[in-house]
Amino acid sequence: MLYWISGLSDGGDLFNLFRYITMRSGGAFFTALLFSMIFGRPLIDFLRRRQGKGQPIREDGPEGHFAKAGTPTMGGLLILTALLISTLLWARLDIGYVWIVLFVTYGYGLIGFADDYAKVSKANTKGVPGRVRLGLGFLIAAIAAVWSAMIHPDDLAFQLAMPVFKDLLINLSWFFVPFAMIVIVGAANAVNLTDGLDGLAIMPVMIAAGTLGAIAYVVGRVDFTEYLGLHYVPGTGEILVFTAALIGGGLGFLWFNAPPAAVFMGDTGSLALGGALGAIAVATKHEIVLAIVGGLFVVEALSVIIQVAYFKRTGKRVFLMAPIHHHYEKKGWSEPTIVIRFWIISLVLALIGLATLKLR
Repeated sequence: MLYWISGLSDGGDLFNLFRYITMRSGGAFFTALLFSMIFGRPLIDFLRRRQGKGQPIREDGPEGHFAKAGTPTMGGLLILTALLISTLLWARLDIGYVWIVLFVTYGYGLIGFADDYAKVSKANTKGVPGRVRLGLGFLIAAIAAVWSAMIHPDDLAFQLAMPVFKDLLINLSWFFVPFAMIVIVGAANAVNLTDGLDGLAIMPVMIAAGTLGAIAYVVGRVDFTEYLGLHYVPGTGEILVFTAALIGGGLGFLWFNAPPAAVFMGDTGSLALGGALGAIAVATKHEIVLAIVGGLFVVEALSVIIQVAYFKRTGKRVFLMAPIHHHYEKKGWSEPTIVIRFWIISLVLALIGLATLKLR
């Protein structure tokens, strides 16, 4: 919205600063951070009053988690509100990619909110039925996939771009839509599975968002894409404003989510933020890079898939408990140790993902 102030500029005044994505991204970051820091405690107090016993704790979960009983959930509302206000305030609203990412983020946020509300109101861990959640998630992803393909440049629409082999494009035709759906739904549910310890999911989400935001900025500039040999996707640079707001809101949330957490993100936040990462990857034609940058989420999801498949086949378990962060809890690792080591892994994977921009 504030971008339109630049129309008042004669080219050499303060108003001209609003033309620059980097300046507006900084504004979005600080707006979201300030909002979440100011309204974090009032929201937590409100959620505690409304939820009573807080998020239900799984009876078959790690023993240490029973001490968290009574902690309110739906803290993702803090991130999503700060993110929405900051993005609408600082981003260019005539760019379709911004609306695609917002559509996916808040569509999944509504699914997560319904799931959290069902769990809290019924005081058990069973929320919205899995098939309903998955069906709605695929519907949102399908709309976003078709929408993205429609506004991509003609030479990139329905194509799969490969990292490192930058001249290689694989024409998926209409199979691009189910592929993109899997990317978005998979990212949303992988982040949701990762959100099991205080602060575990939000920092890797911010790291991945920052990396994808940088990629979006690069592929949205013709000079950078020519230098790096990347595919030019005009307009994606505005996604950096969105990711900057996400990081600002995420840091504000982490202030209250740091161990011991005063509030949990809940499915409201984890599904929304995971869906956002998937949507950004689809918009920027970096779906494969998302699997690298979000490698921690991939491992968490795979640990569940492997555990379930192996148990059904043999009656035995590969891990002491899945997702894999619970496996390390069962092995005696302290929660802060697991969280910080997983953050380190996320940062390393993000750097590897950025390196693919230069490799050829």
